[in-house]
Amino acid sequence: MLIGVPKEIKTHEYRVGMTPASVREAVHHGHDVLVETSAGAGIGASDEDYRAAGAKIADSAREVFEKADMIVKVKEPQASERRMLREGQVLFTYLHLAPDPEQTRDLVDSGAVCIAYETVTADDGSLPLLAPMSQVAGRMSIQAAAYCLEKERGGMGVLLGGVPGVKPARVCVIGGGVVGEHAATMAVGMGADVTILEKSAPRMQDLERTFGGAV
Repeated sequence: MLIGVPKEIKTHEYRVGMTPASVREAVHHGHDVLVETSAGAGIGASDEDYRAAGAKIADSAREVFEKADMIVKVKEPQASERRMLREGQVLFTYLHLAPDPEQTRDLVDSGAVCIAYETVTADDGSLPLLAPMSQVAGRMSIQAAAYCLEKERGGMGVLLGGVPGVKPARVCVIGGGVVGEHAATMAVGMGADVTILEKSAPRMQDLERTFGGAV
């Protein structure tokens, strides 16, 4: 199979569908990989890094879409990318179709086989490709909250972990799933007073084992 990796074009998207390490793995298993030039710039991976891993470099996204059997991306295809999809081609990326009827219609009309990372389900019902993004989101939420609490950002001037003589901030995490657990992990690590609201008794037991008396 020829796997194509175009450069992400959505605003503020710096990731890439395949790292040089994942390209090397695909090539090892007998696949060919075509990577758009500068696709890895946002993660510090050069075209030479991809060549060393066994990929070929394409001059444009159009070349990638025209030649590849499967397109591997990070974010949902933008309108210009959707127009380059063809019948029978496989698209593997995050899609988040529910709030985006225009994208949904375009993908259906393209005839491509579109597989959303967020819907890939393991035998135990978990979502192995969505979980890492949920972990990142949970941890970044506390980082963003700490930033927004700064007085010059319009916040209350509260330091999450407090200092000697000043109480730490109180953090309430709504939901103890993957996002919530990782948000709590960050908040606890920064010294905040953390409460998790969770309605599932088994999940509460899991969180108790994870955090002990820290939340």
